[in-house]
Amino acid sequence: MDEARAALRARIRADIESTTPDEDARLSEDAASDPDNPEWTEAEFARARPGRPPLPPERRKKRVTLSLDPDVLAELKRDGRGWQTRANAALRKALFGE
Repeated sequence: MDEARAALRARIRADIESTTPDEDARLSEDAASDPDNPEWTEAEFARARPGRPPLPPERRKKRVTLSLDPDVLAELKRDGRGWQTRANAALRKALFGE
């Protein structure tokens, strides 16, 4: 985890830990009255499934180690998170024209 993400997690953790009981009660009350966040029914809990189903083995991505030129890596990472997905898409387009 890079330093910026670690610092953000530390700030979030400190905010959560510094929440007073009154603030916590108000936040819970606000969440309960939010029409976009209704309580789940027993039927909804019964239908719930954890995550999405796994891909079949032939469609799963493979972990590899790849050495890239510094400027290529910098360009891929320029837009932040998701750079591996963008690299995969660029390779797929170059190789298969997709």
